[in-house]
Amino acid sequence: MVSKATKSAPSGGKPANGGGNGSAAKSPSRDEMLAYYRDMLLIRRFEEKAGQLYGMGLIGGFCHLYIGQEAVVVGMQAAITADDMVITSYRDHGHMLATGMNPKGVMAELTGRVDGYSRGKGGSMHMFSREKNFFGGHGIVGTPASLGLGLAFAARYRDTDNIVLAYFGDGAANQGQVAESFNMAQLWKLPILFVIENNQYAMGTSVARSSAQTQLSKRGESFGIPGRQVDGMDVLTVRAAADEAVAYARSEGPMILEMMTYRYRGHSMSDPAKYRTREEVDKVKTERDPIDHLRGRLIKAGLDEDSLKAIDREIRDRITAAAEFAQQSPEPDPSELYTDVLLDA
Repeated sequence: MVSKATKSAPSGGKPANGGGNGSAAKSPSRDEMLAYYRDMLLIRRFEEKAGQLYGMGLIGGFCHLYIGQEAVVVGMQAAITADDMVITSYRDHGHMLATGMNPKGVMAELTGRVDGYSRGKGGSMHMFSREKNFFGGHGIVGTPASLGLGLAFAARYRDTDNIVLAYFGDGAANQGQVAESFNMAQLWKLPILFVIENNQYAMGTSVARSSAQTQLSKRGESFGIPGRQVDGMDVLTVRAAADEAVAYARSEGPMILEMMTYRYRGHSMSDPAKYRTREEVDKVKTERDPIDHLRGRLIKAGLDEDSLKAIDREIRDRITAAAEFAQQSPEPDPSELYTDVLLDA
């Protein structure tokens, strides 16, 4: 679970403009870095296990893994409060875990079991947790921007100090509803951060071949929405940028953060990812991996190898337990087809 705070390209996500990401902020403590490390490693090991279960036929439908992008959600979530709201797209397992949702419940939902967060009816792309203010994974491309806008409107209408993090990808940034959401967000000065996770390839088409303006952080300029391009492979850089952006959203209104990141796997488990070379992927893994990068920082800060290995073993055991829990959980009764369809209000 993430520790809550009070207040281009295939090079692996390096910002084209140097980032503008508030890196001058105070250096994090070793304890803070260790918390980020644990959170990212939890997501990585969970996704690896989910990939294994999918290959065994225990997860049906679509399954989009977050491996490689862990620094984005961990850094962002660390900058908000438990009362702030989160909404994202279908590549959502990492976001669920980062908001503090239980890996057992998430894995049970992936496998379609009754102990899952949506009682086994939402699967990989559609689960929620009102307790954690997590308002979904959504399968319709671009939806987090417009639904997130509604959440931000509700926060303003209720006169709260809460903000919304609306995550979506580089492909979704080209959707018409996203531009409409930008306009309305700025028109009403709504407290929302549009977090574009630019992993370079959308479903398989590179940003350069699908976007006339490849610096997606500039998409809000015509509406007067400020934007920043951030190194999304460095959790400390993400956290520093998030601190500034969250403060801005609370007091001023919408902002766009374009997180330059990279996914190691295909778009989904059915994608062989032949649109890029293995050499390209290996280069990012070797030179830019967010977990390895932070691991190096921790070692320099005095943490020994044995301690880091112990953390990995602990997290692997936790994920193994989650997988076993999911497989032991029963499937939903057929009567569940008729529940959660209509709410009498």
